[in-house]
Amino acid sequence: MERAGENRRPAAGKPVPGVRGMGNRRPLKELNNLAGAHPYPYAIAKKPMLEKTGRNEKKPALVSHRPLTRHRAALLENKQLPDHLAVAVDAAEPEVDPQNEPIPDDTAETDEEIELVGGDTDMDEEEQEDIVDDVSLMDIDSADSGNPLAATEYVEEIYRFYRKNEKLSCVRPDYMSSQGDINEKMRAILVDWLIEVHYKFELMDETLFLTVNIIDRYLEKQVVPRKKLQLVGVTAMLLACKYEEVSVPVVEDLVLISDRAYNKGEILEMEKSVLNTLEYNMSVPTPYVFMRRFLKAADSDKQLQLVSFFMLELCLVEYKMLKYCPSLLAAAAVYTAQCAINRCWQWTKICETHSRYTRDQLIECSSMMVQFHQKAAGGKLTGVHRKYSTLRFGSVAKVEPAHFLLGG
Repeated sequence: MERAGENRRPAAGKPVPGVRGMGNRRPLKELNNLAGAHPYPYAIAKKPMLEKTGRNEKKPALVSHRPLTRHRAALLENKQLPDHLAVAVDAAEPEVDPQNEPIPDDTAETDEEIELVGGDTDMDEEEQEDIVDDVSLMDIDSADSGNPLAATEYVEEIYRFYRKNEKLSCVRPDYMSSQGDINEKMRAILVDWLIEVHYKFELMDETLFLTVNIIDRYLEKQVVPRKKLQLVGVTAMLLACKYEEVSVPVVEDLVLISDRAYNKGEILEMEKSVLNTLEYNMSVPTPYVFMRRFLKAADSDKQLQLVSFFMLELCLVEYKMLKYCPSLLAAAAVYTAQCAINRCWQWTKICETHSRYTRDQLIECSSMMVQFHQKAAGGKLTGVHRKYSTLRFGSVAKVEPAHFLLGG
């Protein structure tokens, strides 16, 4: 049985072919999506199909009606235009009103004008190639152009949005002065403990940074007694898990991990308090989102990624680091990690372009990270150091600190 043509209805009495009977039928994306097709094709033909005739009539070629400028008219009089352009001008001449001469189109360049413009440039081919190379080097997303999850078409707009709104995720660096029963040391103990809980539950990196951000934003607006501080931390992790994780820990697990200091009802009541205080705003740019972008600009390997996150998590424990915005913390962590691994100052032009921070802008924050790195193994709060001393995290905590950064 012959298959019905693409633009022909099947003969009367013959069944319409189903999906399996399509054979080599072209996919829908190739039909009615070609240039010149009706934007809203009808499902049912409004007019009878035209029968094919034996005639093969050729449609006349479309004539380009270019405005007749004075310059082109002068060239035409001197017969300096090529034949095909002269024909086009002749076709356009009857439409020109001699009483109303069209305004000269200065933007339309003739072949002679294009040659003059090209001849006046001072840039040689080598300089042009250098510019092309620089542009290609700055494009760090070309390798992911085929990956829809990378969203390369929108990534620049996304990070412009992050930069515009990162101040919303920041808190006053002195908010602890309004707390009467807790202090920055208690906050450090809580965050260090939550890092261990995060590691034990094998949660995503995004969850940890959002947890600490929720805690700081809540403590900035609400006075919390000492006995409720751990409850705030546990509840913040529950909210962060609901926002970031695919599999969320149940409330009973959080009750057990806090040694039954709080019951399920208290956690759910605190959850409502936190959400109402923060006005349900969980969508804030944390240092994590900037870290992923800057590591990509640095063409990082596994070691650089782990050392960078080690530096950044050391900063989570320190209350004094709240004075730096998330993007600066992320850029300084990548810079400090590069210096620790390569034992030299290293901050490429690509990193500077995508982070928008120069080395001089990072040196103060990086010096503080080196100090945290030096004392990470000692003291009472060693949760981050023990985490990154495991084989799972490549034992990167044992990397020698970049002492030379302390001298500027």
